[in-house]
Amino acid sequence: MTVCYRFIFDVDGTLTPSRQVMDPEFQKWFSKFQEQNYVYLVTGSDRVKTIEQVGSTVYNFAERVYNCSGSDVWEQDKNTHTNDWHLPESPARFLTQCMTESEFPLRTGLHFEHRPGMCNFSIVGRNATLGERKLYVEHDVRINERNRIAKAFETMFPDIQAKVGGETGIDIFPKGSDKSQILRDFDPVNDIIHFFGDAMHPEGNDYPLKKEIIDKDLGHCYNVKNFKETWKILKENFT
Repeated sequence: MTVCYRFIFDVDGTLTPSRQVMDPEFQKWFSKFQEQNYVYLVTGSDRVKTIEQVGSTVYNFAERVYNCSGSDVWEQDKNTHTNDWHLPESPARFLTQCMTESEFPLRTGLHFEHRPGMCNFSIVGRNATLGERKLYVEHDVRINERNRIAKAFETMFPDIQAKVGGETGIDIFPKGSDKSQILRDFDPVNDIIHFFGDAMHPEGNDYPLKKEIIDKDLGHCYNVKNFKETWKILKENFT
């Protein structure tokens, strides 16, 4: 039996600061790590935004990139799977009402960003500047707004999941179409998975994948605070 290590990485908060580009020094080091290991990326973001963040070299050096939490899958320039699900009207109205009722004062536009197989919802909006995003993060930490909306959403629409993702958004997708769906592509006997993510708490969008890995004894999970911690763990344990 041949055992193979498979390294799976979230992007925002794990390989990059949230919604920002990869640190140049880490990017250079990480691309060399990719040359010597089987590396996969899994993120709620779409392909264009992921390439903007990690760069084309890191993106194309990955064995496979699971964009949109695995609903849009790429191997370099080849699209191997896409889910064409769209957010129904009734859940969209519910989220719009949540936005109307939110006490956070800023609205920057692009509150619904539709991606293959999912939708990202944001009270402040995807057009927010870094400063505006920081203000929303402080608001969300204080009153736990996103988690409250996500729980209320899943109670009202049990066939659709809502998971807190990144710093300001909520990822909305059909039940079962979370990051754990990527495990369909891995061998539960011969593959040992090492998964790195920053949102492995029960409300986070890394949690479903983490839970499957731990429950089925498929490998190890590393709940990191930022890319520096990811880098430290890799250097100390896998080089």
